[in-house]
This record gives sequence, C-alpha cells and structure tokens, in this order.
Amino acid sequence: VQLQASGGGLVQAGGSLRLSCAASGRTFSNYAVGWFRQAPGREREFVAGVTWSGTSTNYADSVEGRFTISRDNAKKTVYLQMNSLKPEDTAVYYCAAGRVITTFVRTYDYWGQGTLVTVSS
Repeated sequence: VQLQASGGGLVQAGGSLRLSCAASGRTFSNYAVGWFRQAPGREREFVAGVTWSGTSTNYADSVEGRFTISRDNAKKTVYLQMNSLKPEDTAVYYCAAGRVITTFVRTYDYWGQGTLVTVSS
C-alpha cells in the first residue's frame, strides 16, 4: 500500500481544512488508517483513526469534536476534516495504514509523506 497525503496549507485560527490520504494497492480496504501529526521539536502523535470499514473511529482528546475522519474505499481515500483550527494544530500531518487502529506509531505498516498545516493566530 502506498499513501499520498495532501490538502495542507496556511489557515487562520478558527478556519477549516480537509486533508486527503489517497492510497494505491488492491488491499487498501483491508487496513485501518490513522492520521498523526508532528510539530517541530515534538514527537509524532496520534490524531484520529478509522477502521477498514469506516464504521468505527477514534480521536485524540485534543481534536475530539473539531476533527472528523472518514473514508471512501471505492475511491481509496481517507479524509480528515479539521474545523475550528487552533495555532497548536500546526504540524506536519501524516496518514498511515495498519491492521487495527492504535495510537502507537510503531503499529502502522505504511506511511504517507506528510502535508504541512500551519494555523496563524
């Protein structure tokens, strides 16, 4: 599975962005997908995850109620809708595919290249 993240950019606080994670490979629909982010000088952290079927999701406390993860297996794409963005959401965002949703980086098998989100105050 190969992943390509896109949709990042510069947005003012309170604004919205939608990230996309496009996948190639026939087995994409077998994988859970997670979004992670990494700010300068900080460790990569879990943001949100969705099961292979799209029926179950999980969010970090810091984004719960503001971000929504979804997937369209027919399009082999996972989305992260980010609303009410805050300056502390500024980071490089990565999508990753694994067998189950976890918050641990090491449990994911495939990673996209990352897309930068910058939220100005």
